[in-house]
Amino acid sequence: MKKNQHVVPHQGKWAVKGAGNQKNTVITNTQKEAIDKARGIAINQESELFIHGTGGQIRAKNSYGNDPSDVKG
Repeated sequence: MKKNQHVVPHQGKWAVKGAGNQKNTVITNTQKEAIDKARGIAINQESELFIHGTGGQIRAKNSYGNDPSDVKG
């Protein structure tokens, strides 16, 4: 099942968490490390990656496989 991946702050570190999961997939020291891990998972699962800032709000997102192929522009 494809789960969107979220990079979120976690007790002074950064966590990767699948949407709807209770537990974190991985905890890293830096946001960049968490983004790299989450990107790999999202690419593998063809899902979306949501990157949250230190305040918890989404600051960026990327789609890996969910983009419609008939978008014009």
